[in-house]
Amino acid sequence: MMNRFVSVNNVILVLEMILSSASASQALPEQNLSLRESGGQFLRRQGTVSLEKGETSPLPQLPKIDRDLRLRQSRDGFLNSGSRRQSSMSQVTSVSELQDISPTEWAYEALRGLVERYGCIVGYPDRTFRGNRALSRYEFAAGLNACMNTIERLIQENVAVLREDIEKLKRLAQEFEQELIALKARVDNLESRVAFLEDHQFSTTTVLSGEFVVGLTGIASGDKNGGTEEINNVNNFGYRGRLELNTTFDGNDLLYTRLATGTVPAYSDITGTFEGELGFSQPDDSDLAIELIIYEFDLAENVRMFIEPVGGAFDDFVPTVNFLDGDGASGAISSFGSRNPLYYMGEGPGIGFQGRLFEVFEWSGGYLATDGNDPALGAGMFNGPYGLIGQFAYEPSDNFKVAFTYVHGYNNLDSGTGTRRSNFQTFIEEEFEDFEASVNTVNNSYGGEFTWRVWDKFVIGGWGGFTTTRTLGAIDIGPDDDVIQRGQLDIWNWAVTLAFPDAFKEGDTGAIIIGMEPWVSDANINLPDNFRRTDEHSSFHIEAIYEYPLNDNIAITPGIIVITEPEFDDRNDALVIGTIRTTFTF
Repeated sequence: MMNRFVSVNNVILVLEMILSSASASQALPEQNLSLRESGGQFLRRQGTVSLEKGETSPLPQLPKIDRDLRLRQSRDGFLNSGSRRQSSMSQVTSVSELQDISPTEWAYEALRGLVERYGCIVGYPDRTFRGNRALSRYEFAAGLNACMNTIERLIQENVAVLREDIEKLKRLAQEFEQELIALKARVDNLESRVAFLEDHQFSTTTVLSGEFVVGLTGIASGDKNGGTEEINNVNNFGYRGRLELNTTFDGNDLLYTRLATGTVPAYSDITGTFEGELGFSQPDDSDLAIELIIYEFDLAENVRMFIEPVGGAFDDFVPTVNFLDGDGASGAISSFGSRNPLYYMGEGPGIGFQGRLFEVFEWSGGYLATDGNDPALGAGMFNGPYGLIGQFAYEPSDNFKVAFTYVHGYNNLDSGTGTRRSNFQTFIEEEFEDFEASVNTVNNSYGGEFTWRVWDKFVIGGWGGFTTTRTLGAIDIGPDDDVIQRGQLDIWNWAVTLAFPDAFKEGDTGAIIIGMEPWVSDANINLPDNFRRTDEHSSFHIEAIYEYPLNDNIAITPGIIVITEPEFDDRNDALVIGTIRTTFTF
């Protein structure tokens, strides 16, 4: 039995088992390691035993699609290339290579004997032995089988093997005979299941996934136009659908293609403000189209590059540092509650980068051109509207992160959140019927974001943003009004988020978001007399949600958004928007 006394060499075999797999020359895979094969062999059977979980991991995995885009790391370095990853798991040729074993350890000499005589030790990727780790009988059997295979191979090659070691292995093989038989049966069963999956898989290089957000949404109350017009109390039932193709060619790169459509309306046309806009709005009348294409790969050991020919956005490659950012499908139900509006001030084709320094510092940035695929004059990648972003973050642990963000843009001011004045280009174009000229602006934005998991069931976060914008020329709004001269606007926004994960059930989330959506705090632009230059009063965004998972693929989220004094006008009654969002993923 396992609880009886065993010799030192037997204990060493137990420890050795953790460091070797079912094949004598194969290393134990790192936790969550994406196995890879080249070309047409992708998603082929590997038969690798994961001793950390006591099960077989037969299929490689695509790089994880993490829409908050947390950079991937492994123990021995950030964003390892394939060659680095393989070299980090190579055969240990000397016990001195194991960082946590010193010559004073009681097991040192025995380990050295195993390495020098049989080459039976394969180190973890971080060159540690982890000899104090507990193990199961199945794990012991797997390691024992590996050592037996090594010695059998040495005997076949006429290599000298100590008789006492052979006798010990025989006794252990008899002791664990049933476990070895059970392991073989489990492997055979897994091989048959993998063979079935291979015959019925969607593609050898591509994984298909989907997401459908169905929302019953309504406006309960609200005023607009200085309290002179009541907003219609309407209810609507719509959806946003996405089909995602995740393709990899070497297991380390990723071609992400998203097709999308939907019927959830943009409420700004009804409410007269961009405040309270829903995060899953998709007013496409069910016309399916390719919405986003991203190809990402390791440009260097610590640098990930993103190429976006279609539908790029800053949050594709810049982490938004908000626990509640689920891109409308989970977490916050509003666009403002999902992330700092600065991340919305860029779209279109472009490139992005991510990287990490000294394990705790993260940097990201990129360039997007709104009309990058348009060859017309005043458009294109470098002659039309564009946005440039850079972000530097400090993440000392998984529980805390703070980031500082800078955005520079040309004709790229509007974020689709906040007041109409803060979306100045749209405001001018919609407010003046005889407007024909262009509104050219240049802006510089500065933001700070943080998230802190105070304890397992409480996460606090927030952000603040400031944008200074100037118009680049006079704006002709028609023959009946004076030309709007060049000027400057200052725009602010802030929010505090309180999240309660696993509040009542594992996987659920309750949350409260309080903030002020973008508003114009100061301006020296000469708008006509009946238009205010700034947003004078205080309008608060208050949002509450409770996300309840019915199972691994379905979650339902009732939520409410309250906007006090919409458009920062105290003559308008509070705008109240409610929704019941149901998210299906597959």
